[in-house]
Amino acid sequence: MTTLYDIPLRTLAGEATSLGAYRGRVLLVVNVASRCGLTPQYAGLERLQKQYADQGLTVVGVPCNQFGGQEPGSAQEIATFCSATYGVTFPMLEKSDVNGPGRHPLYAELTKTADEDGTAGDVQWNFEKFLIGADGEVAARIRPRTEPESPEVVAAIERLLAS
Repeated sequence: MTTLYDIPLRTLAGEATSLGAYRGRVLLVVNVASRCGLTPQYAGLERLQKQYADQGLTVVGVPCNQFGGQEPGSAQEIATFCSATYGVTFPMLEKSDVNGPGRHPLYAELTKTADEDGTAGDVQWNFEKFLIGADGEVAARIRPRTEPESPEVVAAIERLLAS
């Protein structure tokens, strides 16, 4: 059986990787974009990374250009923007489709998970978040407008880190 850890991925720099590199850690996987009204969420994601990394959290960014063409840049442009604008230190994967026929296999699995209202399926917009427990199972799906540092997201992260 294939797990989320087994799906081949590439870093933004083009290196082969997988979520298996983070086995045993709590992951917050987020499709991101540089030119979106929600782009300021990068700041909250980076604060979560810094605050909880030592306790076992890793934020993983997945650039996506499927929503209003809001991530048109090259890998280098994306990396420069994230670093210069938000001081992003968390890992970034290559730009990927999260919906449709070209959907990355990672998102083919993630989108099977329902949100708190019981709705699974396509990612709604940039900055949709998937919280994955240290066991590699998706624990929560958090819709785009929910801020990374909202009480419900922080509580879910802290619960997983404590288990």
